[in-house]
Amino acid sequence: MDITITHQEVLFAFFLTTIAGLSTGIGSLIALIAKKTNTNFLSISLGFSAGIMIYVSFMEMMPEALQNLGSIYGEKQGTLFLIIAFFAGIAIINLIDFMIPQSINPHEVQGVEDMDDKTLQMKRTGIVVALSIAIHNFPEGIATFTSALTSLDVAIPITIAIAIHNIPEGIAVAVPIYHATGSRKKAFWYSFLSGLSEPAGALLAYLFLMHYWTPAINGIVLAAVSGIMVFISLDELLPSAERYGKHHLSIIGLVAGMFVMAISLFLFI
Repeated sequence: MDITITHQEVLFAFFLTTIAGLSTGIGSLIALIAKKTNTNFLSISLGFSAGIMIYVSFMEMMPEALQNLGSIYGEKQGTLFLIIAFFAGIAIINLIDFMIPQSINPHEVQGVEDMDDKTLQMKRTGIVVALSIAIHNFPEGIATFTSALTSLDVAIPITIAIAIHNIPEGIAVAVPIYHATGSRKKAFWYSFLSGLSEPAGALLAYLFLMHYWTPAINGIVLAAVSGIMVFISLDELLPSAERYGKHHLSIIGLVAGMFVMAISLFLFI
């Protein structure tokens, strides 16, 4: 059994991945224009993104991965490969986080009001900060691209979730770069360009995976991507949502994201 992926599906997957990655530019614009961060809105939005990614990982992508792997290796061995791939995805994204020093980690929460905080200290230049987020977002590009190849009902919500996730990252990059360079223009462009690592990740997935795409590869990739998205949700999105706003707002966003994803999947049955 082969999985046929058309050129149109590949191009659309690249399109969605690019939109998700370049949303860091939206975050940088907010940092350069807004006077104060709307923390309640960001808190709900980040929780919403986490809800989408957690729900679609466990209710759509993992079952499909198990179906692919089970049809080839049998239920027992297929489940074992699913577990290994899932935790391998978590290990990969965790390793990338570990390699980025906490002092320049772009996922440390910052608000646009920090643009005027003269006590903000920089241990690295803004270029290093942009590079760190580019490295971190690389596997997210692979995740968005491969998710987009699954089906439209999965692709669009995942793109929205990743895009929302990248907006505060754009703020987090723009603020220190502005202090490192004193240029708002550079703060925007470094933040904007750091998002290009996501379509770059998609390109890597295309070059190395598309020519060997089989149900087994599809299942392993879906399981690994699920692990990546669950880790991002639990390690980055929910903690950031709580730091930006109130606990209950982040949970409301989480449940709302799950509900919207559930309704979306139900309508496409």
